[in-house]
Amino acid sequence: MSDATSLMLIVSIAVGLPMIAVTLTEITKRQIAFKERKLELMADRTAEKAAQYAAHVERLEQRMRVLERIATDKGVDLAAQIETLRDEPVLANLPNEELN
Repeated sequence: MSDATSLMLIVSIAVGLPMIAVTLTEITKRQIAFKERKLELMADRTAEKAAQYAAHVERLEQRMRVLERIATDKGVDLAAQIETLRDEPVLANLPNEELN
C-alpha cells in the first residue's frame, strides 16, 4: 500500500466512524422518544379508563345502598311512602318561583 492510500484509509475511518456513531445515536434518541410518547398516551388512556370505572363503581355503590335500605326497611312503611309520593301533585314539588 502506498502512503496516499494509507492516509486516505485513516482519514476515512477517522471521519466515517464518528459520523456513523452520531447517526446511530440520533436513531436511538428518536426510538426512545417514540417509546416515551407511546407510554404517555397509554398512561393517559389508562387514567381515563380508571376514572370512568371509578365513576361507574360509585354509581353502583349508590344503587346498592338504596337497595340495601329498601331491603331492610319495613315493607309496609316503604309501600306507604311510595303511595304518598304517587299521590302528591307534581306542582307541589316545584319552588314558588316556577309556579308564577
